[in-house]
Amino acid sequence: MIDTFVRIGPLMDPASYPQWAQHMIDDCRESKRRVVEHEFYQRLRDGQLRPATIRQYLIGGWPVVEQFSLYMAHNLTKTRFARHPGEDMARRWLMRNIRVELNHADYWVHWCHAHGVTLGDLQAQDVPPELNGLNDWCWRVCATESLAIAMAATNYAIEGATGEWSAVVCADDTYAQGFPEETRKRAMKWLKMHAQYDDAHPWEALEIICTLVGENPTPLLRAELRRAVCKSYDCMYLFLERCMQLEQRQAGRTRLGLPRDSVATGAGQLTGRSAPAHSHPCYPAPSGTDTPA
Repeated sequence: MIDTFVRIGPLMDPASYPQWAQHMIDDCRESKRRVVEHEFYQRLRDGQLRPATIRQYLIGGWPVVEQFSLYMAHNLTKTRFARHPGEDMARRWLMRNIRVELNHADYWVHWCHAHGVTLGDLQAQDVPPELNGLNDWCWRVCATESLAIAMAATNYAIEGATGEWSAVVCADDTYAQGFPEETRKRAMKWLKMHAQYDDAHPWEALEIICTLVGENPTPLLRAELRRAVCKSYDCMYLFLERCMQLEQRQAGRTRLGLPRDSVATGAGQLTGRSAPAHSHPCYPAPSGTDTPA
């Protein structure tokens, strides 16, 4: 049986990939949909989120944006020249795109500045611990798993969903029109770049993953790839849910005539108490236990 995968169809057509990859896409579809169609992005698009909520989102999302190039650099160290065609593909692709991700960090800072969030705010990371879950998961998977699984969790899953939710926000100009004309282009650059650039990026990552594992990976490897992809989507979803908790709390305080919280900070400020970090699905489990997929 020939196990080597070589794509012969269009890059962005699921039918161009092995049957196992098509099943993975189908199996993870609902987890991805919960992120892309989340109420947070619809309200952001329509200009209906409160400043404190957007502030929390931007600060909490910074570690993933700032360190995404580092995830990729870590994965680059798993490759060796001419050892495997998939490693050669990954090597070239990662080297080329690490610089792109560095630029994206600059664009995120510009977006933050348009909302009054400073670099000091981003570095202080004064947010609930649940918002650290996605970054912690990315580091965990890149540090402990194979190149294929790590790229599936980051370059395929996270970049794919990010491209789609960015397109949702940019589908209407209501949010963009909320910025002064002189700063609008700079404020929207991160969103615009991802809504356009990331269309092909996750498919390129999927091609590399399929080249690495071949046409017939073991059932165990297929399950591990699926779990890694779904866990990334789930971490993104839980991040958004936490942000919406703040939005709802702010709305409730307004209805009651109470002063609004100035900034969302620390564990438990939004709901009285939060679960221990290790119970969060995106955190590593305590020693001797398994993290739920």
